[in-house]
Amino acid sequence: MTVRSIAAVALSAVTLSAALAGCGAAEVPAPRSDQPSQVKVQAASVREGFTSMDGLIEAAKREGSLTVIALARDWVNYGEIIEAFSDEYGIKVTELEPGASSTRQMEAAAQLKPDVFDLSLEVAVANADSFAPYRVHGWQDIPDDLKDTEGRWYAAYGGYMSIGYDSRRVAAPASYADLLKPGYSVWLPGDPRRNAAAFGGVMAASIRDGRADAERGVEFFARLKEAGNLAAPGQPPTAVLDWDFLNAARAAEDADDGPGWKVTVPRGAVLGSYYVQAVNKDAPHPAAARLWQEFLLSDRGQNLFLKGFARPVRTEAMRMRGTLDSELAGRLPAADGTPVILTIPEADAAKAYLQREWAGTIDHQ
Repeated sequence: MTVRSIAAVALSAVTLSAALAGCGAAEVPAPRSDQPSQVKVQAASVREGFTSMDGLIEAAKREGSLTVIALARDWVNYGEIIEAFSDEYGIKVTELEPGASSTRQMEAAAQLKPDVFDLSLEVAVANADSFAPYRVHGWQDIPDDLKDTEGRWYAAYGGYMSIGYDSRRVAAPASYADLLKPGYSVWLPGDPRRNAAAFGGVMAASIRDGRADAERGVEFFARLKEAGNLAAPGQPPTAVLDWDFLNAARAAEDADDGPGWKVTVPRGAVLGSYYVQAVNKDAPHPAAARLWQEFLLSDRGQNLFLKGFARPVRTEAMRMRGTLDSELAGRLPAADGTPVILTIPEADAAKAYLQREWAGTIDHQ
């Protein structure tokens, strides 16, 4: 996952990393080895490995522990999700490096031995051989382009790039082009050459006729800077380009003090991105790891993501069955238009272009 763009998350990551360094990886609870012989904990489905969900739950409870990594508690409601899972099954959840990026998760896997991962799509694809195949219940509800055919990774939640804005200081932008108007001070959550949300902001601003184009995105930000509307470090922004689940969470917090921060997804410029789940091939707690995936992809888990303003991957199937929380879904920013989801080759080509052109076009302007 990208480095989380919330300052508190970064601070907690530094603090917990330091604590882990002091106590060593040995503090992670070890699994118990009293699994009955008929249980196949490396199986790729509940039926194959545990006969039924009750069998999986029993095996996971015997292990008694689950180790997760990069799950900041204020990111898509993961704090409540972790507590709900632990309370439901009586399983202790050890949380490592809540601010870790997707790349960092894979770098730390051999030492920290997490049971599960929460990753960007490109990192998951690049490291697919490190994951154990497992198909959750509801596998058929996950779009084909958001899951590995062998079951090694699959999306759980995602979001759309959005514009968060201070309604007390600027008018609601109807498009990214509106950000060129006087009064806007636009902030990107990082350097788009290194930060996924910032990269998404550049690409969303470039969408024309259902297609994103890196060159067009860089040109737009050059115009934004030339107009004096690209926020400098330390300058209070009037608009923030970020995933809608983060901007919506900011708006919800701000609502306590009256109308202020609002969020919009510009019509016809909907850029989507999803985060995927995977079971560590060497998971110390393989049954608990699989139960965790079942929980995240269950109706309850998906609605808990929705409570954190994320968009559950099983949204359409749940809506058809009447299991999607309509009140929570109604809080999401409206999105008009078919979402553009970059393929890995498209994203790689766009990132390569930004690496070549961003500094000369934006930084040196």
